[in-house]
Amino acid sequence: MVIALATRSLPEAHRRVAVIGGSAAAVALRIAFCLIITTLLQIPYLKVLGGVLLLYIGVKLVLPEDDSHEGGVAAKSHVWGAIRTILIADAVMSLDNVVAIAAAAHGSAILIALGLAISIPLIVFGSQIVLRFLNRFPILVVMGGGLLGWIAGEIMVSDPFVHTLLPYSEELQARIAKPLFAVLVMAAGSILSGRARGRPDTIVDLAPEDDK
Repeated sequence: MVIALATRSLPEAHRRVAVIGGSAAAVALRIAFCLIITTLLQIPYLKVLGGVLLLYIGVKLVLPEDDSHEGGVAAKSHVWGAIRTILIADAVMSLDNVVAIAAAAHGSAILIALGLAISIPLIVFGSQIVLRFLNRFPILVVMGGGLLGWIAGEIMVSDPFVHTLLPYSEELQARIAKPLFAVLVMAAGSILSGRARGRPDTIVDLAPEDDK
């Protein structure tokens, strides 16, 4: 979903570069995470920071893209921006998943790398299918942003340094946080999208032209 949202406005040729590049970078990052996950999960409020970042990405991906990326330099910049967004979002959402990956591979770096490398074609193919639905049903863009908000809420309340601070159980916190942040992302994205569409693209110069 993140890959489809981040690349939906790119031209076809640049979209393929962003999808493959973003997928490969995400897999490489997951391999690194698997090797140092025990240390990562001990960092206080890391998941909270990741969840906030994911909320920002969710709102950003709901916003309409401009059409300034058709040229060479602008398109390349937009491709790298899409890859960066994919990488950051995947890093946040991988914090818990890599624990299961590392356990299934019994700590073997070779098995981890091989398994994640095999997943690249599935990720690329799946993102293209999701992208077709996004182009056909624009409402799915907003819902996709809501999904990122839902995941962000789940990530934040699962932080071991957070759920112990609140008087409620982690399960109850998750039940409240997930729909709350999903609605927050969808509402913020929709409001900002409406403002962006209503903003004039150019400033009209009403001053009289000089006589020739």
